[in-house]
Amino acid sequence: MHDVIVIGGGAMGSAAALALTRAGREVLLLERFWPGHDRGGSHGATRLFRLVYNEPDYIQLARHALRLWRELEAESGARLLTTTGAIDHGEPSLAGRAELLGSQDVPFEILDPASAQERWPGMTFETSVLHQPDGGRLHADAAVNTLQRLAVLGGARIHFGQKVTGVTVVGDSVEVRTGDEVLAARHVVVTAGPWVPSLLRGVVDLPPLRVTQEQPAHFAVHTDLDWPSFVHWRREGAECYGLFAPGEGVKVGFHGTGPVVDPDRRDFRAREDGLRELSEYVKRWLPGADPDTCEPVSCLYDNTSSDDFVIDRVGPVTLATGFSGHGFKFVPAIGELVAGLVTGTSSVPARFTLAAHA
Repeated sequence: MHDVIVIGGGAMGSAAALALTRAGREVLLLERFWPGHDRGGSHGATRLFRLVYNEPDYIQLARHALRLWRELEAESGARLLTTTGAIDHGEPSLAGRAELLGSQDVPFEILDPASAQERWPGMTFETSVLHQPDGGRLHADAAVNTLQRLAVLGGARIHFGQKVTGVTVVGDSVEVRTGDEVLAARHVVVTAGPWVPSLLRGVVDLPPLRVTQEQPAHFAVHTDLDWPSFVHWRREGAECYGLFAPGEGVKVGFHGTGPVVDPDRRDFRAREDGLRELSEYVKRWLPGADPDTCEPVSCLYDNTSSDDFVIDRVGPVTLATGFSGHGFKFVPAIGELVAGLVTGTSSVPARFTLAAHA
């Protein structure tokens, strides 16, 4: 009988495995694919880190995650978070965001378009700009590798190439099927991203999750420019995000605009209309980047209708899903929340519970 089996070895599952080992639990982490794979939502060089949200609980969670990222860096010696500052622009309600940041004692400044243009000449602005100095970029692949390495050092076991085909609750324990093998565990944690609904069908009543194939792209840049991480709240379409990726240029993408896909049957192909729209955006808004050097990236989103995460426990099953698009920044904090549910030592914010999504 295993103590805790974690299904899904991306960022969230790896963070949960580490937090659980530190809570004194015996952990087996099962990952369907190979180390560093590109099938889910955790791969790649960079992810955006920011503290600017419309809700205080997200800001508080991000601040806690920031402390945990720095602790992980100090413990591992790995560079996981580079501070570049993060900016928001194009949104008429920036004053409300600024007021909320002030109420949470988060430092920020508001710049007029001309001042922002002078500071970041690689970008163009038409509205006031909110700059939060603690924002930046996370090194995604390095983060996942570090979490897994520390989890193993703490006693966790990781099995790659282990596809889980089903989860069954049997009394107070769980059976996990992997091919012809059935593993028994006192508790199971499911952090398998877009595959969570198929794994927990008939086990947990989940809210609808929208799985899409997104296609941000990298654009070559002038190397002497300073690039903050940014979110552009556009009036003419979906918000655009971007950040510098060393060796790859500026990564630019539209949030949640990709087609709905089956995660097992995605084609990884970029849509030509999407690439044209990205290039046109860069040409209009990022004069420091070359719009003709578009290198697409394929990744998966899995989101609830509210974009809030789902983190909850039902009997011997704990699940965490719905993170794609804005979850990576919170990874070590989510790991702690999951571990707290498993051990019964803490709860999660109400907005993340299954009841909140009912």
